[in-house]
Amino acid sequence: MESFLRGSCAALKTTANPAVVPVLNIRRSEFPLRPENTFLLREAGLPQEGLLFRDEIDLQALHRTGRLALTLVDHNILPRADGSLEGAVVEVIDHHHLDRVPSPSCPLTVEPVGSCATLVTEHISQRAPEVLDRQVAQLLYGTIVLDCVNMAPEAGKVTPKDSQYVALLEARFPDLPPRGALFDALQNAKFDVSGLSTEQMLLKDMKAESGGDVSLAVSVVYVILETFLQRPGLQQELCEFCHRHRYSVLVVMTISFNERKEPFRQIAVYSASTALREQVSQALERAQNPDLNLSPMSSPYADVKAYLQGNTLASRKKVMPILKTFLRGLEGRTRHYGEVEDLGELEDQFDPSRCPPFEEDTRLRWCSASRRHRHPTPEEEDSQVPPTPMNSLVEGCPLDNGPPRFSAEAILEKFGRMAEENSEEDASSGGP
Repeated sequence: MESFLRGSCAALKTTANPAVVPVLNIRRSEFPLRPENTFLLREAGLPQEGLLFRDEIDLQALHRTGRLALTLVDHNILPRADGSLEGAVVEVIDHHHLDRVPSPSCPLTVEPVGSCATLVTEHISQRAPEVLDRQVAQLLYGTIVLDCVNMAPEAGKVTPKDSQYVALLEARFPDLPPRGALFDALQNAKFDVSGLSTEQMLLKDMKAESGGDVSLAVSVVYVILETFLQRPGLQQELCEFCHRHRYSVLVVMTISFNERKEPFRQIAVYSASTALREQVSQALERAQNPDLNLSPMSSPYADVKAYLQGNTLASRKKVMPILKTFLRGLEGRTRHYGEVEDLGELEDQFDPSRCPPFEEDTRLRWCSASRRHRHPTPEEEDSQVPPTPMNSLVEGCPLDNGPPRFSAEAILEKFGRMAEENSEEDASSGGP
């Protein structure tokens, strides 16, 4: 495996032979936020230097020269920012809800198994069994066991196919680490958030979606919700996080396990907009496929709604389609946040004292921008987090060099001109 990775990276520097290269869709600097991955690589004897990360390869340049063929693993659509790469997608291997339109030119392997690594194991064993050495087997085995919660049926993750390929790996490589011990070690590494900032905890396992010009992030956090909400300065940190990464809504899904490996889940919904916070919360409360069985919990913050999730089998993989449906509904609505009659309400919904010391005109722009259904620029698209197999983390902040100047007076002046233009149009058309 190590020699394969090193040879693949070296082949990228030549044009003689095509290279088959696994690319992790995060920046190298963000990899330490996935301690379960670093632990598994270390146990398998695979140095991190042999890995290739998204910020170390120019996929756009390869595509422009006709040298790129993409296989999407653990996701089945490209984010908008990578839309120009669609023509390079030649295969998909995924276990999430299918959002891609099937095409004869792009074979799809999409099954609702507990771990996408199960489907990868199936592909390797059927198509290239010579690739399955002891090192590759340990990486696949550890991933399936962790994703499927030690193959415990009560966790609601494992499927017969997951069990089939775990048994295949154990039979072919009997010296693999004991399943229980490996799971405990990986689980402890994954749930270890000691020393992480709130931002790092949110970025550690996050996916994002957008629709109707509303950007929404869903973070899985590995502590109980009460502990998370008691973090010092949390309200300001949530505000800063959404501002920095341009999210209108943040959904936090917490998970822990009891001694019987049964999951315990809670959900929190944060937004500076009362309207968006209520709409997302209602979408989750009213969901039927699946029914999340949410029970309201007390929250120390007015802009955070908290719930106990009675349906403990509904992981983020099952919650994301609910939120995607909600976002698609926003795209079809005619109501635009931030119109003249809504401006006062938006200012009431946002408390600048809870955010970092931005200039006053910037605060007003931020709290209203996510509600004026504006189309993001290409630069903004690049800043959004794509739904990727590594739950992609944000690649830099678009506001690192300071926010654009946009004063409250400019907003009011703009809306005033719009109102005058509408009045003139009504008068010329004979309208009321």
